[in-house]
Amino acid sequence: MKVTLFSTNCPRCKVLAQKLTDKGIEFSISEDVDEMIRRGFMSAPVLDVDGKSMNFIDAVNWVDGREG
Repeated sequence: MKVTLFSTNCPRCKVLAQKLTDKGIEFSISEDVDEMIRRGFMSAPVLDVDGKSMNFIDAVNWVDGREG
């Protein structure tokens, strides 16, 4: 599974990164704003899991549903 957190280091970005860490989910962080714009992201954070992009709420729900 490939997990990428697209982040601008905003408070929500930091919350999501901490949730991923707490659950032991390996992830990379991309702070490339040009890439976020190219992908059509309108806000951050966005969590990409194997090509599926999730907004903050959907990402938190996904993380919370994982075994940890």
